[in-house]
Amino acid sequence: MKEVVVIVGAGPAGLATFTCLKQLNILSIVLEREDCYASLWKKRSYDRLKLHLAKQFCSLPHMPYPPHTPTFVPRVEFIKYIDSYVEKFDINPKYNRSVESSVYDTIEKKWVIKVKNLVSGDFERYIAKFLVVATGENSKGFIPKIPGMEGFEGHILHSSDFKSGKEFDGKKVLVVGCGNSGMEIAYDISNHGASTPTRGPFELKVKLGRSPVIDVGTVGKIKQGKIKVCPEMTKIEKNNVEFNNGEIQQFDALVFATGYQSTANKWLKNYDFIFDKDGMPKNKFPSHWKGTNAVYCTGLSRRGLAGVSFDAQKVADDIALILKSEKRQN
Repeated sequence: MKEVVVIVGAGPAGLATFTCLKQLNILSIVLEREDCYASLWKKRSYDRLKLHLAKQFCSLPHMPYPPHTPTFVPRVEFIKYIDSYVEKFDINPKYNRSVESSVYDTIEKKWVIKVKNLVSGDFERYIAKFLVVATGENSKGFIPKIPGMEGFEGHILHSSDFKSGKEFDGKKVLVVGCGNSGMEIAYDISNHGASTPTRGPFELKVKLGRSPVIDVGTVGKIKQGKIKVCPEMTKIEKNNVEFNNGEIQQFDALVFATGYQSTANKWLKNYDFIFDKDGMPKNKFPSHWKGTNAVYCTGLSRRGLAGVSFDAQKVADDIALILKSEKRQN
């Protein structure tokens, strides 16, 4: 199939990019590995999650939030907003499409994209003048390697698989990571009767672009001693976790709120046109969204939904400018 623009990913970044292109009468198609749009929010987020920035910084292009929306939008309200966004702009992603490879044809000056239909098992081929990587920063949950982890006898999960503290009632849980997710999960687990230490590698927030932490009541529980703050963990032996101060504690479960990784480099064969070896933009903000040979990225600025909107509009405007210039030449 030949398309003007292929967008990989139907999260907020992909939906926003489609909408901005549509406003400029540019045809595009969205390919999504999951069976729904915004799968991170619909399938891999915990119940009490809220947007960590005020709503005026978290709307997508061409559609503000309704006036009655809370300042910090809860997960359920955000999903309703996304549903309305998709309906308003008539976005119809192709679901269950796993991009296996994307290669730039230097002769034809087109992107050749090989896609597997996860339902039928068939392979599809897309050819596009422009390629937009909109898989975002949250493609794959990151769990650091800790010596002895494979022998842990309790339950290990990433924050993307956490739903509610109810399942940890009466258990002793170590929450790893003290960004917003870690703080909220620790608070939720503590509310359901679990004992909850959490550790604090604050330097990771600067390195990974985490949002400023908004206290949801966690600090109060730390002061009360209901949540204990522990130093960095160094190794695991069965159910025992050792910390870098030599202290050893026993836990029933480990919840890793340690962020995500980009997976674009696995299928974008010419990733060096736009990404570094870690799958993040080579160029610094505000020029991060554009690569060479008609490849772009949205949602990788580490600036939340405000960054998504910025990226989507920049990408659409740039593509429109190129098409307009080519039309003049012809």
